[in-house]
Amino acid sequence: MTTTNSFPPTSCARRLRSALADCARHDLLETALDGLSPAEMRFILSDWPTFAHEHQLPPDGNWRIWLLMGGRGAGKTRAGAEWIKAMALGHGWLNGSGASKGFAGRIALVGETFSDVREVMVEGVSGLLALHSRGERPTWTPTRRRLEWPNGAVAQAFSSEDPEALRGPQFDIAWCDELAKWRYAQETFDMLQFGLRLGTEPRQLVTTTPKPTPLLKRLLGLGETAVTHAPTSANAPFLAPGFLEAVVARYAGTRLGRQELDGELIDDRPDALWSRQKLEALRVTRAPEHLSRIVIAIDPPATSGRKSDACGIVAVGLGEDGTAYVLADRSVERARPSDWAAVVTGLWHGLSADCLVAEVNQGGEMVAEVIRGADPAVPVKQVRATRGKFSRAEPVAMLYDQDRIRHVGALPELEDEMVDFGPSGLSGGRSPDRLDALVWAVSELLLGPRAVPKVRRL
Repeated sequence: MTTTNSFPPTSCARRLRSALADCARHDLLETALDGLSPAEMRFILSDWPTFAHEHQLPPDGNWRIWLLMGGRGAGKTRAGAEWIKAMALGHGWLNGSGASKGFAGRIALVGETFSDVREVMVEGVSGLLALHSRGERPTWTPTRRRLEWPNGAVAQAFSSEDPEALRGPQFDIAWCDELAKWRYAQETFDMLQFGLRLGTEPRQLVTTTPKPTPLLKRLLGLGETAVTHAPTSANAPFLAPGFLEAVVARYAGTRLGRQELDGELIDDRPDALWSRQKLEALRVTRAPEHLSRIVIAIDPPATSGRKSDACGIVAVGLGEDGTAYVLADRSVERARPSDWAAVVTGLWHGLSADCLVAEVNQGGEMVAEVIRGADPAVPVKQVRATRGKFSRAEPVAMLYDQDRIRHVGALPELEDEMVDFGPSGLSGGRSPDRLDALVWAVSELLLGPRAVPKVRRL
């Protein structure tokens, strides 16, 4: 078996890549491309390291698992296919970037189903067959589920629905696509590990839109895993016009959007008072036209400056049916008192609010003075905490369980605190400032004595 290398990293190629990269940094890429000869243009169009995003190239270092997590359309399939192609053909650009030797004779391609392997990884628009020049292109035999290169390298297709099929074959490398969707994920992955026993340094690439599955979380915790990550927007120039605008407008900030567009691993804390599933079920696109009261609550930081806590600022309105609607989270990080006061008073006038509730345990009279300095017309109702944060939050969480609260649109930072808040506070030890403001606002509307002024139109 012999290796081939269609794109050797010659000094000419290196200079060309470097020149194009320099032009791109100075917004001169279009001019530079116009000046290329036909031969240079053919080379560039087929040279993956020139066009790849950073997250699409193998990480440096001694990794065994390369985990590429990204949003829909972030270029995960192209990255996987290009890595397999380069390893099968021994392309020199791999040297020093995650490969001790740039050749793999036996390869495993593993997808959710055989149809996914064929339609996406092999025959897809960004799949393996689409990336090769005519002289290098492998032959795909669907009946044998084999991809064979002219140099003798062979890739076999496997499905997560049949882990036992991986019992017996052996490989140099593997590409696992959309691992978070695999039916028998743990069993299939375990069987694959026993087969990765050829060569001096067996490696595997896992490309997936993340979901909090046990296997994916376990891989993230391994020291031998190198992670690259990218949102859908990173690949925007290669997506259909209007796609990002349409999906971002609908899903930005929601759990689904953060998972499918931003490529984030969104998980729940087992002992938290809220779950993401519940919050998603309570989300609405807009508040009712008529609200009987609107309360803004502020949880001010005790200090200001770079190391201060955030200033929690949350607005909640009360519908005529007794349902509370979380209208806005305008919390600000590391802001001076004059800055957060300006945000509060601006939100007050923008929503025509009825009541401004401010916790004064830390700041005392300072809070009212700061608000008064920003706008003397804004009245401040001062409240003092007599119970711990968890005890104050529990009754509010019960109102969510009773479907008496709705979130208007996406409130990602606030919801991150909610689903990470348990008896010991936030898992990272930070102060739950946004959540505190929410608790004060909801408590004012639904848990304490309150006047019901005339109904107004938003």
